[in-house]
Amino acid sequence: MTELLPGAHMREELHSQPETWARAADLRDAQALLPASGARIAVVGCGTSWFIAQSYAALRESSGHGETDAFAASEAFVDRGYDAVVALTRSGTTTEVLELVDRVKGRIPTVGVIGDPSSPLVSLVDDAALLPFADEQSVVQTRFATTALALFRASLGEDLTTAIDDAAAVLREEDDDAGLRDAEQYSFLGRGWTIGLAHEAALKLRESSQSWTESYPSMDYRHGPIAIAAPGRVTWQFGEAPEGLREQVEATGARFVQHPVDPMADLVRLHRVALDRAVARGLDPDQPRNLTRSVILDA
Repeated sequence: MTELLPGAHMREELHSQPETWARAADLRDAQALLPASGARIAVVGCGTSWFIAQSYAALRESSGHGETDAFAASEAFVDRGYDAVVALTRSGTTTEVLELVDRVKGRIPTVGVIGDPSSPLVSLVDDAALLPFADEQSVVQTRFATTALALFRASLGEDLTTAIDDAAAVLREEDDDAGLRDAEQYSFLGRGWTIGLAHEAALKLRESSQSWTESYPSMDYRHGPIAIAAPGRVTWQFGEAPEGLREQVEATGARFVQHPVDPMADLVRLHRVALDRAVARGLDPDQPRNLTRSVILDA
C-alpha cells in the first residue's frame, strides 16, 4: 500500500471545491428543504460549522429572507419562537448538535445539512439535505464547509458562477508567495457575511499549522487588535475593506492582504496557504494535533 504524503487528503479535497460548489448549486431539491423565505430561523453548528452558520445567517437576513440567528450548538438559545432550526455538521455525530436536535424534536422543525448520510443525525432531523460528495477524509475541513455555504447561497437565489470561476482561477495560480506562507502572525477580517469566513480562516490556519491567528469584524479591528500589527505579520481582509484600513495597517509595517475575488474563493486561497504552511513545518493537516474528525463527548 502506497504511503500518502502529509496533507494528501486535504490537498485533493481543497482542489475539488469548484466542482463540489457547482454540484451544490444544482441541488434544487436539497435547497428546497431549507426554511422558506420569511421564516424566523436559528442555524447551529460547532467549530467550522458554526462559522459557516454565521455567514449563512448574515446572507439570509441581509437579503430579506427573514430573521436568522447563528449559534454554537452548545450555546444555542433556540426556545425563542423560531420557525425552524438548521443544524450543520459534516459528520452528523457531533455530540452538542445531536443533543440540541433531540431536545427540540417534536417542538421545532429541524433541517440537517450533513456530509455523512449514514450518521445518526439523518434520522433525528425532520429533513436532511445530504452532501456526501463533499465529505472528507482529512480532519481539517475545507470542501464540506464551503460546499455547504454554496448550497446556502444558491438557496437564497445567488448565481455562483463567479465564485466557482474565481476559485478555479485561484487554484491555477502558482503558489510562490513565501511571505504570505511564512508570516509570524495573521489577523483575518470580514464584514457582514464574510465575518464568518474570517473566523473560519483563523481556525483553519490554527488547526493545520499551529499558527498564531486572530479574527475580527473589520471595523472592530481598529478598536484594539490593530496593536499587534507589525512587520512580518499579515492582516487579511475578506471582501471589501473599510475606507482607510489598508493605509492604517501598512503604516504599522504589517502586510495588508485583500484579493479582488469572491470571498469564498479567497478562503480557498487560505486553504492552500494553510496546507503549505503545515507541510513546511513538518505537520500533517490530515491528522492535526489534539483533533479528531468529530467531537463525541462521553456521557
